[in-house]
Amino acid sequence: MTITEIQEEIIDEFSMFDDWMERYEYIIELGKSLPIISDQYKLDENLIKGCQSKVWLYSELDTDKIKYTADSDAILTKGIVALLLRVFSEQKPMDILSAETTFIDAIGLKEHLSPTRANGLVSMVKQIKMYAIAQQTKLAN
Repeated sequence: MTITEIQEEIIDEFSMFDDWMERYEYIIELGKSLPIISDQYKLDENLIKGCQSKVWLYSELDTDKIKYTADSDAILTKGIVALLLRVFSEQKPMDILSAETTFIDAIGLKEHLSPTRANGLVSMVKQIKMYAIAQQTKLAN
């Protein structure tokens, strides 16, 4: 699936919920399904700066697509990371770099987060794109 198709799927899923408590619960459930990141990647260098809670993000190139793994010590943040990885993992670096994160506004995520969590969300997206730049550079060489 393309990044746009995945985002549309997420928007459809969130439209089934009537209120934000249901959406929060769903995000937390998504976090529980996040594959466990290997302890070897839970390093300070993989911590995302600007997050209220600890968020580790690691990327590796698999042929021509990036595979992301992540974890967080906060259940809501773990769910947010799970959403981002669903959108961006297993995608080509150039597709990640050119993608707009339309689903974040479409489901009202940023507006329902505290300012520090919203900043953390922006930091996560930024780091995902930074990894895509690094991996694209490897592909170009």
